[in-house]
Amino acid sequence: MTQLSHVRAQEFEPDELVHVIDRMVRNVETGRFERSLAALTAAGALVTAAEIFFEHDKASFGNRWMWLPVILGPVGAAAGVAGVCSKRMAKTALPLASAVIVANGLQGTYLHARGIAQKPGGFSNLRYNMEMGPPLLAPLLVTLVGGMGLLAAVLRRER
Repeated sequence: MTQLSHVRAQEFEPDELVHVIDRMVRNVETGRFERSLAALTAAGALVTAAEIFFEHDKASFGNRWMWLPVILGPVGAAAGVAGVCSKRMAKTALPLASAVIVANGLQGTYLHARGIAQKPGGFSNLRYNMEMGPPLLAPLLVTLVGGMGLLAAVLRRER
């Protein structure tokens, strides 16, 4: 019976998963993750900026603030790439660009909420206006990209 319970315990505790988690923790501890997160910030900024461009283009860029997240995408990407290549840029340019991206994402959430409120029925007709109006939660994705850049900036860098 003890051999059977030992076999079942191994089935429910995969060693591979434990090794992956240990490797991820080791990457954070040794500073390797900082560069990876800076690279992810760069890629996320470009993809998000492209998506925002197409969505705001559908709205004919009716508000001039709609251009700001499109412009900040390449800025965040450049700061992310610079953060991968240089420790100095990872600690200066990347957090600066990321903080601006976070602020813009929060601003976008406010502007999208205002756009929903201006639709007929405002927030009392929330379900319809969220589907037909500006996407309320989409700007928070921009904030998430900026947050990744801020996190990369505070992590230790590998030697």
